Amino acid sequence: MRASLIQIAVNEGESVESRRSRVAALVREQAGAADLVVLPELWTTGAFSYEEFGSEAESLDGPTAEAMAKAASDAGVWLHAGSIPERAPSGGASAGGASAGSASAGGGSALYNTSLVFSPSGDLAASYRKIHRFGFDKGEAVLMDAGEDLVTVRLPGTTVGVATCYDLRFPELFRGLVDAGAETFVIPAGWPERRREHWTLLARARAVENQAFVLACGTAGTHAGVPQAGHSIVVDPWGEVLAEAGSGEEVVTVDFDPAKAAVTREQFPALKDRVLGLRPPRR
Repeated sequence: MRASLIQIAVNEGESVESRRSRVAALVREQAGAADLVVLPELWTTGAFSYEEFGSEAESLDGPTAEAMAKAASDAGVWLHAGSIPERAPSGGASAGGASAGSASAGGGSALYNTSLVFSPSGDLAASYRKIHRFGFDKGEAVLMDAGEDLVTVRLPGTTVGVATCYDLRFPELFRGLVDAGAETFVIPAGWPERRREHWTLLARARAVENQAFVLACGTAGTHAGVPQAGHSIVVDPWGEVLAEAGSGEEVVTVDFDPAKAAVTREQFPALKDRVLGLRPPRR
C-alpha cells in the first residue's frame, strides 16, 4: 500500500473556502500516486482557533465533506479527510455517539471534532467523533462534546483504527482498536511545536506496543498564535520510522506492507500475553 500524508499549512489570513479548494487540489494530485491519502485535524479552522469552531461547524454532508468526497472520487483514493468541527442535533446518533457536555448544554445542537473517511468512490465509509478533548478547562474541552465509540474501517489489505491528536496520549483507546481488529492506526492532528518530541515518541510507542502501523498527519504553519509541530510520521510495527516530514507544508509518501502487522504479531506474540484489561479484577 502507498500512503500520502498531506501536511497542510494552516495559517492566519486564508479563508476556509480558499483552503478547502487548495486541499481538494492537493488530494487530486495524488491520483495514481497513492492508495490512501491522509489530512490533518481541523485543517479548515486550525485546532487552536477556538473562536472559529462554532461559526465554521458543518454537518456530515456540508461543504467540506462534499468537497472531500469529490476529491477522493476524482483521485480514486481512500481519503482520511482529517477532521472538521461538526454541528449535530443534541442527542443525535451519528458519527459515533456523544456524551452530554458543555457544548450542547442549553441548546439545540452540539459540536464535535469529527473525522471523515471516504472510499475511492466518494462514499463516506466511516466517521469518528474524537473521544479525548484537549484543553483541560478551556478550548476544545469545553466547546465540544466527546464521542463515545471506537471506529475502525476496512481497507483493502488492512483494518484501520481511527484516532485524533490528543487521543494519542491514551493507550487504552488503541488497545480497544486492536481488539476491534485494527492493524493500522491513522491519526490526524494539530500538534503544537512546543511538544513535538512527545508527538514522535508517542507515535512510536503506540506502534510498538500494539504491533501496528501508525500514520500520523499533523499541520504546519501557525494559527491562533500557536506554531504547529509538523513532522507527520509513518511508523512500522517494530517502531521503525519509515518516513517523517519536516516543519513546513509538504506531502510525505511512503510504501508499506500492511501484512507486516500480522507477521510481527506472529513472530513476537506479545499481545497474546496481555492480562490486564482482558478480565475483571479480583475482588
